[in-house]
Amino acid sequence: MAMLLEIFGFLQLSLTDILDILLLALIIYVAFRWIKGTSAMSIFIAIISLYIIRVLVSAFNMRLMNALMETVLDVGVIALIVIFQPEIRKFLIRIGNRWMKSAQGQKIFDKLFGGKKAKTSGSEASNEITEACRRMSEDKTGALIVIAHKNTLDDIISTGDRIDAGIHRRLIMNLFFKNSPLHDGAVVISGDRIVAARCTLPITERTNLPANYGMRHKAAIGITEETDADVVVVSEETGNISFVKAGKVTRINNINELKLMLGSSFGEE
Repeated sequence: MAMLLEIFGFLQLSLTDILDILLLALIIYVAFRWIKGTSAMSIFIAIISLYIIRVLVSAFNMRLMNALMETVLDVGVIALIVIFQPEIRKFLIRIGNRWMKSAQGQKIFDKLFGGKKAKTSGSEASNEITEACRRMSEDKTGALIVIAHKNTLDDIISTGDRIDAGIHRRLIMNLFFKNSPLHDGAVVISGDRIVAARCTLPITERTNLPANYGMRHKAAIGITEETDADVVVVSEETGNISFVKAGKVTRINNINELKLMLGSSFGEE
């Protein structure tokens, strides 16, 4: 203990300083958990390393190195924002979505921006999607169905073709039919309408996914990480159906399980 005091004797810590350090450690830990397994991990480690070097240089009063590190960090922050704008955007979206998905966050959002999610014909919509997925699973027709909630998906919808049609099993099956010009991409459903088809979804940056996950699963995980949407995936290779929510993939073992999950997604009581 005496040796530690002798080595770090130049550090005069008050209770406020200790709280400051603990809060910083908590922020770093939370950030580390959120970006673990993504391409932003190396960026995060580099930033933390530079900051640690900056603190040590300042503590030992190394004036030349201190001036160099100040310049690097001042210019580097702006450079990082410009270069890694997509990663920063995804990170901020993820923070916002986690707050939105919490009960308190949803309550505040409803009070500020008016209202609850529309529950029009949720049972009928879930039945139609369930039956379409059952038939596509039997035929091994690949499908990617996005169910929007509070987050607007205008940027996703703009990548595809707008439809604005009712939710019907035959229409969904025709959209994903292999010879259909709209089969390549995702179908987006909002409320009780199919609003777009052939949409491009963001791919997850996670590297620890099972080897049997194809591009449809990765796209489903990506969009549910960035928004509060739910996604139904039908595998073209195996015919397996999966339900993806908040980046978590649930394998559907029977069609009634899918119906229950869709009912919950559409807000059925």
